[in-house]
Amino acid sequence: MRISEMAVPNAYLIEPDRLNDSRGIFFETIRHSRLCDVAGHDLAVRQVNFSVSSRNTVRGIHGTMLPPGQAKLITCVRGVALDIAVDMRVGSPSFGMYAVTRQDAEGGTAVYLPDGIGHAFQALTDDTCMSYLCSQEYVPGTMIDIDAFDPDLALPWELSGPVIRSPKDVAAPTLAEAAASGLLPGYAECIASYRGLTAAQDDEAGAGSRR
Repeated sequence: MRISEMAVPNAYLIEPDRLNDSRGIFFETIRHSRLCDVAGHDLAVRQVNFSVSSRNTVRGIHGTMLPPGQAKLITCVRGVALDIAVDMRVGSPSFGMYAVTRQDAEGGTAVYLPDGIGHAFQALTDDTCMSYLCSQEYVPGTMIDIDAFDPDLALPWELSGPVIRSPKDVAAPTLAEAAASGLLPGYAECIASYRGLTAAQDDEAGAGSRR
């Protein structure tokens, strides 16, 4: 697989090598050691989510307060999705920047989004199913919601009809409003969190070598 940093720093695009034969297709969605080597920190999966959406559904922009944080590995397992990562880290050199990935079940492309990177997607087909491997369990009251149609972000949605959104997403603040209210994590805070994961990973590796 190929893992490359996206236009939003610290977020990664994962493109698997597909093996095709008469039976169909096989590919690795992720290999833990490869992601750790590239990202520089661990991804411990503590919750797995799936969402199923109709065509023209837009979900997000969603993130999590820090702490507890919640990094995500996201891939489309049925249908087609336009996936967007947004830098929500206050003080980041790329604050408000976004990266777009087109995902479909056949390609197996995934994105890894650490703490402070918001996530949104549009279902381009009916019955689009997205898989989320999450580093932390959901904690009520810690979610961050940003308006996916924030005019300052101007995200490039590809709507072919009326958009379908949840009332919560429709009522979400803009990125600037969320920053002004203190909802968003700071860039330095997020970088420290990544370093903490690296230290924890090194400690675990050291403990394993002493067993």
